[in-house]
Amino acid sequence: MQTISLDTQAGEHLERAAASSSGRSAATVYAGHEHGLRHTLLALTAGSGLAEHDNPGDATVLVLRGHVRLTEGDTSWEGRAGDLIPVPPARHSLDAIEDSAVLLTITKRD
Repeated sequence: MQTISLDTQAGEHLERAAASSSGRSAATVYAGHEHGLRHTLLALTAGSGLAEHDNPGDATVLVLRGHVRLTEGDTSWEGRAGDLIPVPPARHSLDAIEDSAVLLTITKRD
């Protein structure tokens, strides 16, 4: 087993996001067919985000850097570095208010 530096990964992916036309960069840092848990690091430049999408399972967003907004319908939650945001079990979107890196954790539904 290997230790993963989320801080290092966040910095690298923020650089990639800044160079990307989509303003995003992501990588799965822990998962696999034998695991029910998936951790994905996602970097977003200010003003970029993920359009509304379904929730594939129980999920949380841990803000590593920056400031993000998670929106479900007319309700939204904002998070800054160190904040943990539970993802609603409905369609939602995620937007970066400033350059941000988050760790998305999902448990797969059966």
